[in-house]
Amino acid sequence: MHQVLEALSIIKVEDRLKEPLLEQYEKAWEKISGEKGGFKNPQQELEFKNRGAIMINRVIFHPGPIERKAVKLVSPDSLPPRFYVSPQEHIILCGKIDWLEYIPENNSVHIIDFKTGLSEEKEDSLQLPIYALLVKNCQSREVSKISYWYLETDNSPKEMKLPDLEKSKEKILEIAREIREARLKGKMVCPKGGCFACKPLEMIVAGKATFVETQDYQDIFTIPKGDIGIVSPVEDTEPF
Repeated sequence: MHQVLEALSIIKVEDRLKEPLLEQYEKAWEKISGEKGGFKNPQQELEFKNRGAIMINRVIFHPGPIERKAVKLVSPDSLPPRFYVSPQEHIILCGKIDWLEYIPENNSVHIIDFKTGLSEEKEDSLQLPIYALLVKNCQSREVSKISYWYLETDNSPKEMKLPDLEKSKEKILEIAREIREARLKGKMVCPKGGCFACKPLEMIVAGKATFVETQDYQDIFTIPKGDIGIVSPVEDTEPF
């Protein structure tokens, strides 16, 4: 889903939907079919594939921002957009933005994050504040809107309140400093006393996961059935 939709942002508006999206989706799915996608059997894969196809159809019939101009953050080294949130402490904030809609009325951008799951993000989630900081520091336009698009259920993006960037930066720095300190001391202590979030990495380190392949800058592993659920400088570009 993300690969198909994100790839559209670098195509001019008038050409963006010329090639059928479902055909692009089929091609993209081939890269994650079977073990590469972590599917336990063909039936489960078909269920997930059909869910994705329904979401693609939603975009086809309700393209909304997809058929309007977009801005793409481009890193010269093909790594995710990033900037020094604290140069003195060598703390870098990085992330990958799903969609930046260009708002011509005030030469600003609208951050949109595609959601393919069933649950909505919590109000205190730092995802959109992180994206807002990235966009503010990695290109010249102001952020005027910020939204989640729940493709499973909604025909259009759900606008959220713009975060206080200074407060968000301090919160992110607080967490980043804790991580940095833990790495320097070589002592990682879960603040929750252990939870599901670290289990996949623990299984990989323990040699209980199967390496599949490296995609872009990520290593892909599969975890045995029943163990757990699947869970730089940037150049300004003209809107397409």
